[in-house]
Amino acid sequence: MKSDNVKKGMQQAPHRSLFHALGFTAEEMDKPMVGIVSSYNEIVPGHMNLDKIVEAVKLGVAEAGGVPVVFPAIAVCDGIAMGHIGMKYSLVTRDLIADSTECMALAHQFDALVMVPNCDKNVPGLLMAAARINVPTVFVSGGPMLAGRVKGQKRSLSSMFEAVGAYAAGTMTGEDVREYEEKTCPTCGSCSGMYTANSMNCLTEALGMGLRGNGTIPAVYSERIRLAKHAGMAVMEMYRKDIRPRDIMTKDAILNALTVDMALGCSTNSMLHLPAIAHEIGFDFDIAFANPISEKTPNLCHLAPAGPTYMEDLNEAGGVYAVMKQLADIGLLHTDCMTVTGKTIGENIKNAVNKNPEVIRPVENPYSKTGGLAVLKGNLAPDGSVVKRSAVCDEMMVHEGPARVFDCEEDAIDAIKGGKIVAGDVVVIRYEGPKGGPGMREMLNPTSAIAGMGLGASVALITDGRFSGASRGASIGHVSPEAAVGGPIALVEEGDLIRINIPELSLELAVSDEELAARREKWQPREPKVTSGYLKRYASLVTSGNRGAILQLPGEE
Repeated sequence: MKSDNVKKGMQQAPHRSLFHALGFTAEEMDKPMVGIVSSYNEIVPGHMNLDKIVEAVKLGVAEAGGVPVVFPAIAVCDGIAMGHIGMKYSLVTRDLIADSTECMALAHQFDALVMVPNCDKNVPGLLMAAARINVPTVFVSGGPMLAGRVKGQKRSLSSMFEAVGAYAAGTMTGEDVREYEEKTCPTCGSCSGMYTANSMNCLTEALGMGLRGNGTIPAVYSERIRLAKHAGMAVMEMYRKDIRPRDIMTKDAILNALTVDMALGCSTNSMLHLPAIAHEIGFDFDIAFANPISEKTPNLCHLAPAGPTYMEDLNEAGGVYAVMKQLADIGLLHTDCMTVTGKTIGENIKNAVNKNPEVIRPVENPYSKTGGLAVLKGNLAPDGSVVKRSAVCDEMMVHEGPARVFDCEEDAIDAIKGGKIVAGDVVVIRYEGPKGGPGMREMLNPTSAIAGMGLGASVALITDGRFSGASRGASIGHVSPEAAVGGPIALVEEGDLIRINIPELSLELAVSDEELAARREKWQPREPKVTSGYLKRYASLVTSGNRGAILQLPGEE
């Protein structure tokens, strides 16, 4: 046992005295020590129930012969952090979570781990940590929120943000907004659409790191408690069989996750997190991998905000396994990948059934023949940009319009809500990338304002920042290189014509090379927006969005 390093032998007598202080019995000292990484807190709705999940995991571990020991991980609520300085502190927590979990697990020599995450950066941060630590590890999330119901219709957090835009446009009353406010988020859990948290929890199943239902069983269902107990049991079986995260999270598994991402229509943020997870296993993940996979992967689901179905509907339709079974049947998955069940992906999904073809379309009748995400390149984004094309209306798949340029999110929101953005415009928000933000803020407020103002079918938004999974429309993010390092987005001027062609995967600025070169000569780097604390250190180490915003020391590859 790895924990013998702190429990066995005369040299470890001082260590044992501290375990005695913890209340360990002699019997417990002879058993594997399993770290339960609890992301419980009282500020994130998706995490307020994790104490119950953790207790269930502990029971499962103990029943299967291990000694469960809980330690914490942080988590930020993106919804509460949205639209102010707090959003600079969202993405950056991914690396804090990975680093702190690595420190705790290796400092105390745990034999195995159960990760209990739920919301946006918490899931990829713990997946990154799992790859680094590489002891037997299972994930069990807190589960998604049930959809809200307003005036007889299902609603979710994106509806709430769009209601604010509708109020600004005069199409919704204050009383209507208050009703949305009170009913949109009715339970604990990660917000009810295919936003970033649910995307990553579903992709954890696709990676093979979570049990069936990890991404879809609602937070308030007792089935979620049973799942947590089984996760505790499963990690002990992994320990006995010595199955480790790097046996599971292989290159093929990452590509499986990207394929499932395309079929589900996941958040664009997955194109930040999958490269970062891949980096931890030594796989140089180019976001351009998305396009050839997307070209052959049908988009089978239109969950909110892309359509009228929600996570509870996906769960009842058969969940992630039902989607994976359809993809495997047409040869799109590597079915021999190992999983936390001790079985392969193929073995896990062989009996999965699609119980509702209205929620999970059959492969012969998809929403589109191509996947949910696309990477666009061109002279405005030489290293790439990302769009959730499954959430773009037909009218905006090809668009040409004048640039309306803003150097921060707040100025863009003021212009949108002030009626200064009109049909045909292309809103450009820059200096919001990983370095420039710093922290690459999500742009749910401006995208929701555009939709709420009735401009979703006529206005595009382009940024070196990123979008919430709740964003919809022609929202193109992760533009790389970012403005802060002199990327072409820094050279755009008010009124420049921008051409977007999503089917042809292009993003072009209609300005000559000579003119761009002249503008580059005049460009000067901006003063950093943050000059102290963690964000200063983060900005000095972070790469652009196309690299997954990973942290690298100068000279590192």
